[in-house]
Amino acid sequence: MRKLIIASILSAASALAFAQAGVQAAPGSVQATSGGVNIQGNTNINAVAGQQTAVAVGQGNTAKNTVGAIKGGTNIKGNTNINAVAGKQTAVAVGKGNKAENTVGQIGGN
Repeated sequence: MRKLIIASILSAASALAFAQAGVQAAPGSVQATSGGVNIQGNTNINAVAGQQTAVAVGQGNTAKNTVGAIKGGTNIKGNTNINAVAGKQTAVAVGKGNKAENTVGQIGGN
């Protein structure tokens, strides 16, 4: 279990690092709003992730693996490219009301 947790943390950290390194936007073109993200310029996201594992245990929890996503109440005006490559993804939900989700290259959502 310890190896699984360490692997999950390392995988999530590397996915975030790749996603942040790949984000290129024109100055002033990406604006955070209270309802989500508003993109009005050119934005490119190139995200690469290896093996990811997310586990939700208990009640009312969510296990998510997300690669290259712009979420929220997204309003996009302009060109937006997302190139997302993901390896093996596993999301496990155990318990009442839990959810498991694997997402690759998602633009809108919660």
